[in-house]
Amino acid sequence: MIPATKEIFVSVFLVTAPSLPVIGDTGVQHSRPNIIFIMADDLGYGDLGCYGQEWIKTPNIDKLASEGMRFTQAYSGGSVCAPARSSLLTGMHNGNNRIRDNVPHGTFLQPDNFTIAELLKKAGYYTGGVGKWSLGNPGSWGAPGYQGFDYYYGQLNQEHAHFYYPQHVWENEKEVLLSRNRPGRGGEYIHDTYTDKAINFIQENHQRPFFLYLPYTIPHFSEYPRGTPEWFIVPSDEPYTEESWPQIAKNYAAMITRMDRDIGRLMELLNSLGIEDNTLVIFTSDNGPHQLVLSEMEFFNSNGPLRGGKGENYEGGIRIPFIARWKNVIPQGTVNDKIIALWDMLATFADIVNYPGSIESDGVSIWPDLKGERGEEHEYLYWDYGHVRPTFTQALRFGKYKLLSFLTDDNIRYELYDLEKDPGEVKNVVIDYPDVVSRMKQIMNEAYTYSENYPRKVIH
Repeated sequence: MIPATKEIFVSVFLVTAPSLPVIGDTGVQHSRPNIIFIMADDLGYGDLGCYGQEWIKTPNIDKLASEGMRFTQAYSGGSVCAPARSSLLTGMHNGNNRIRDNVPHGTFLQPDNFTIAELLKKAGYYTGGVGKWSLGNPGSWGAPGYQGFDYYYGQLNQEHAHFYYPQHVWENEKEVLLSRNRPGRGGEYIHDTYTDKAINFIQENHQRPFFLYLPYTIPHFSEYPRGTPEWFIVPSDEPYTEESWPQIAKNYAAMITRMDRDIGRLMELLNSLGIEDNTLVIFTSDNGPHQLVLSEMEFFNSNGPLRGGKGENYEGGIRIPFIARWKNVIPQGTVNDKIIALWDMLATFADIVNYPGSIESDGVSIWPDLKGERGEEHEYLYWDYGHVRPTFTQALRFGKYKLLSFLTDDNIRYELYDLEKDPGEVKNVVIDYPDVVSRMKQIMNEAYTYSENYPRKVIH
């Protein structure tokens, strides 16, 4: 049962949601687009062919880029899973985010959070999600059904999402037992199941405007021995079986190509249902590539020209691939260098559907940019990480500059990079621009608001 506050909230949605026209017998066209938002897990900036990958095959994602818009300066909401997802859905950067880190465990979304799903539900969309959630366990306020989703199938606890042959998942408020699954190989590979569920959702709802949030669980490592091939467990290492690579590298590449294959299936479905022209498809990643098996990140150059990876606020940890395709609306084959972030999505979707209400967000709408115009620019972007770790890190993007601070005990040090000249963050120029550093420290102070769950803070 939905608690009283959300029950009233949902009732208002159902009463006020406008009916949207359906036109035609074969092709279905709505006055507002369907929206499919696909998020990979720990996919690096350099893991896709359209971003420079030379060995891993991603033809369907590359086709999305050639038929749409590819952003080169898109950023996550955080360098790890939970804050990235929270930032996306609530439109808040890490200084104001409800969930700012993977720890402490038990920090979930609450009734006062307003999500993309709630916004689109109020605009008349049927809202669904399939995959990794991370923002609230079953029965908590953070569960998908309390945050605007009409339907959700997946692993709600993010640590449970590390299992690729899980013995149970959640479908709405019901626990679904996967009795064929056993620890290790065998049974339902959950990524495949997620694709099937996504296809079913689209088939069942293509006659009305829908929002599908599809946060896949790959290529995140699994709960198997670190550094072994099973750490990237996948049913088959095809098409890389005959490569002379380490087995773990074959598995990692096979995971990404498997996801690419399934994105191709989704796009074929949109075409067969006649809704391809009226569906906005976005593909991205939650954060940078894993670093726990450094040899593999280096083997594929998963972070491309960037420094670092997951768990760091260097560019490799927070800059992400971001591709948007909407046939005949988004200019084909466009490369966009605008600085954008996942917390822009709430404002963007509100703009696309002409949402009449006010929203609270740290983001700006990139809807003009998607149409080939130039929209509002960010004054700054902010991140932090390590609230319960020995080193607390903050980062600020301000124009072409990036300032990082590292607080350990009572000591603090700074690094400043000119990302136009030095996107790989090699040359620390902190001593060369004292006025820039001073201004960025001031903004950093203003960007971080107090949270009882994340009380650690430094005054610069």
